[in-house]
Amino acid sequence: MIRWQNLLRIVGFFVLALTGTLALTTVCALLLGTSEIAPLVSATITAGVLGGFLVLAFRSAPREVSHREGILLVLITWGAFSVLGALPFYFSGHFNGFTDSFFESISGFTTTGATILEDIEAVPRGLLLWRALTHWIGGMGIILLGIAILPLIGTGGMELYRSEFSGAKSEKLAPRVAETAMALWKLYVAFTLAEFVALRWAGMDNFEAACHAFSTMATGGFSTRNASIEAFASPTIEAIIIFFMLIAGASFTRHYRLLVERQPRAFFGDQEIQFYFALLAGGTLAIATVLAFNSHEPLEAGREALFQVVSIMTTTGFSTANFELWSPFAQLLLLALMFVGGCTGSTAGGLKVARLFLLFRVVAREFRRMVERRGVFVVRLNQEAVSENAIQSLLNLVYIAFLINFAGCMALTALGVDVLTAISAVAASMFNIGPGLGGVGPAENYAHMPVLAKWVLSFCMLAGRLEFYTVLIIFTRAFWRK
Repeated sequence: MIRWQNLLRIVGFFVLALTGTLALTTVCALLLGTSEIAPLVSATITAGVLGGFLVLAFRSAPREVSHREGILLVLITWGAFSVLGALPFYFSGHFNGFTDSFFESISGFTTTGATILEDIEAVPRGLLLWRALTHWIGGMGIILLGIAILPLIGTGGMELYRSEFSGAKSEKLAPRVAETAMALWKLYVAFTLAEFVALRWAGMDNFEAACHAFSTMATGGFSTRNASIEAFASPTIEAIIIFFMLIAGASFTRHYRLLVERQPRAFFGDQEIQFYFALLAGGTLAIATVLAFNSHEPLEAGREALFQVVSIMTTTGFSTANFELWSPFAQLLLLALMFVGGCTGSTAGGLKVARLFLLFRVVAREFRRMVERRGVFVVRLNQEAVSENAIQSLLNLVYIAFLINFAGCMALTALGVDVLTAISAVAASMFNIGPGLGGVGPAENYAHMPVLAKWVLSFCMLAGRLEFYTVLIIFTRAFWRK
């Protein structure tokens, strides 16, 4: 039986945390000199009243959270954040109704980076700062931050840890889950501050350095410029962002092993990390070669290819070139990299490098089985045997991902969206990338999409961010059975 009072009480605490972030954004907007702070103030008051009401109204609710309640809590919290996060956009008048405001908000929190804004630079800085902050809040996981504070309100965090942060559920960095969460958050904050300092040194002002640091470390992609990173025309800025996109796309548990525990073998010897960098290098070399043969200067071809391959595969979505003007081969390769994504335990989306690596191993095993029918072959990752249950779960996840992808594409084409735009828009939303091909390319936006299509894509963003199972399981009869 679901104890709704307890869930709503905990959601109230998360909403109050969001209220604090909105209030801080309002103060920063004042310091930036923006004149339009009314939308932020109104959203802060609304969130504060709702959060306070939920906490007080259900203060006597039980404290423990079951596994089913943990799943529901993840979904309700993400939904509440997306709705309340849309309020500053809705109240501002710069967005065309609640659908567009919600789309921008959920795109921010899920670190997708798809935008409906046609003129980003016309939006007040306070709203752009909030827009970038939605990335940063959602990047390491809304629930992961909450795990650290749940013990303070008398609630255990393990069920939320299992439901939210699948990349780290098999490897805890500390005996207590709250300590693990805080260890990852400290790294996340440290990397963000380091990028902010580097971007300031490279010539960005405080506002733009903060917004791009938030977006990069969350692998989100919201920029303060219409032309994204291309607008800065700075190789130094591009190099800094490439470096931190690479960090954000790698496992934060591996960063911890390398930087805190001083175990370089745990990082560089990890097969997922090795495969991650191999794919990036191979993709960059292939596209750079194609660009060089298509009248690009070799250095320019390498620079553009490296930035876009890293940006797309880490699912960040920044751009320094309009890759829709590239050859069909280069575009198709980028589309394939959208499906790959970053490492497990990173802020990146996609299917994840480890899963792709294991799929190759599973296929190779099947070929060996065909030749040696009596042989017993074990799939291994980092010298550890992968259980058959884990392999089955992996195959199921890939099946579900492609099923949702197909259903999303069918829904968009039924609404009148052309095939190329539908395929790339669904993939870019599911795997939290942002820009795609066709009508949603790097020089385009999602404003022209039909209203219903925006809701379909919003669902794809959330499903992809929570890795499908957490969203889809609530539609099964078994989940609600007592």
